[in-house]
Amino acid sequence: MTHIGKKAEGANLDYLGLKHVATAYWNLHPAELVEETLALGQGMLTNTGALAIDTGEFTGRSPKDKFIVKDATTENTVWWSQFNIPFDSYKFEQLYNRVTAYLTGKDVYVRDAYVCADPTYRMNVRVVTEFPWSNMFACNMFLRPTDEELETIRPDWHVICAPGFMADPALDGTRQHNFAVLDFTRKIALIGGTGYTGEIKKGIFTVLNYVLPQEHGVLSMHCSANVGAQGDTAVFFGLSGTGKTTLSSDPNRRLIGDDEHGWSADRVFNFEGGCYAKTIDLTREKEPQIWDAIKFGAILENIGLMDDGVTPDYADKHKTENTRVSYPIHHIDNVMEPSAGGIPKNIFFLTCDAFGVLPPISKLTRGQAMYQFISGYTAKVAGTEAGVTEPTTTFSACFGAPFLPLHPTKYAEMMGKKIDESGARVWMINTGWSGGPYGVGERMKLKYTRAMITAALEGKLDQVEYDTHEVFGLAMPKTCPDVPAELLNPRNTWANKGAYDAKANELAEKFVKNFEKFAEFANAEIIAAAPKVKDGVH
Repeated sequence: MTHIGKKAEGANLDYLGLKHVATAYWNLHPAELVEETLALGQGMLTNTGALAIDTGEFTGRSPKDKFIVKDATTENTVWWSQFNIPFDSYKFEQLYNRVTAYLTGKDVYVRDAYVCADPTYRMNVRVVTEFPWSNMFACNMFLRPTDEELETIRPDWHVICAPGFMADPALDGTRQHNFAVLDFTRKIALIGGTGYTGEIKKGIFTVLNYVLPQEHGVLSMHCSANVGAQGDTAVFFGLSGTGKTTLSSDPNRRLIGDDEHGWSADRVFNFEGGCYAKTIDLTREKEPQIWDAIKFGAILENIGLMDDGVTPDYADKHKTENTRVSYPIHHIDNVMEPSAGGIPKNIFFLTCDAFGVLPPISKLTRGQAMYQFISGYTAKVAGTEAGVTEPTTTFSACFGAPFLPLHPTKYAEMMGKKIDESGARVWMINTGWSGGPYGVGERMKLKYTRAMITAALEGKLDQVEYDTHEVFGLAMPKTCPDVPAELLNPRNTWANKGAYDAKANELAEKFVKNFEKFAEFANAEIIAAAPKVKDGVH
């Protein structure tokens, strides 16, 4: 077997059962991986310089096809749920052997990388992929060892990614032909039947969410983070579409990372070495840092093109609304090196409330912070089907339930302790609708959201007067620099106050219903932070 590229002396793939692949390309430069992708006809260069690829059948994660091997390691520690589906150890061994047999005689691409910017918690990852652009994604998203480190690196975990391998559910124990299986004993993430690159990054994120809290007492978080000129760290939690990447990419603050972090005893550190941003409706005016990061070395996924065939059309959603770009973090100018900051002074929970109920900014008590963290709320507009305008609620515990192998209350308990120890202020930011629900009201302007976050970061909301939301009990500032005062209390923005009260009550009922499954684990302070459903308001 031929080895091309820099690698540790004596390193090979025999121990992985990949002795008979055609050529193993080790740690190719991104430019070489672009060249390979183009030569194979698997992508094209846009006029931005970025590589455009199509992930095929799957343009997003497939949570019903994500499994964890149930064995002595995981049986009594994993939160077995709709997000963590048990997989038989024997079946994994069989499936793994079938994937390695499938790769026999094929070229593969090997990437040695690591995760966790704090060296105390560093975990080396070897990624073996069928396609060069999958390998380039791993290069963009994980942390990149120096050439000297590559000479001696030894992997702690492995990712084997074979999008062309289709599982046989009857034989392999999968639900359908695609799968992403984690084996915490063998320390392997096995991905097949899907080209969606996010499965690679989210697989390793899930691993860290299992290892760091249990073995190191580090709170793993689905959040972005940045640092101000005075060295103050802020973290931003939020589900997809709430503005996590956009709002942390602040030209006046240095970016730690846009998606995955750990909070240790003395710092917040990035797990990754890149960003994976949504590009739907991207404009330079709204998101200049992301726009400028789309250049050679970036990968655009599932985007449409203008009539000239080379210009990205970020409004085109014919393949998916989940169009993405991945790029190494150094594509952004003002980043932290290394990707770490101090203990957070401000924590922001981002929600896109399409019902138009929640305040654009509110200050949370400790109990409210815990309640909202466990709830992990946002609302999404229901599809693009004609006539369907009613938003749907999404609750994702700790703002990342699909990636949490432990029970959500484990992370919530750690968050409560971190808030106590740090004295961090906690805010909820609604990046969604005002003046009515989707279809009636208007989306909160990004410039106002940025102004509210800036005011919170600079302490300008510490001395102002607050109102209390009648249903959710949230403290709403009466004034905020550079934001019209009438926007700060959402009820004031609705022409029909009775309609607002009814919608607020409806949303409160959804919160209470969702929290029922966590109530037995919650203390009195958290339970008291639940919204107050009012009788007779409809």
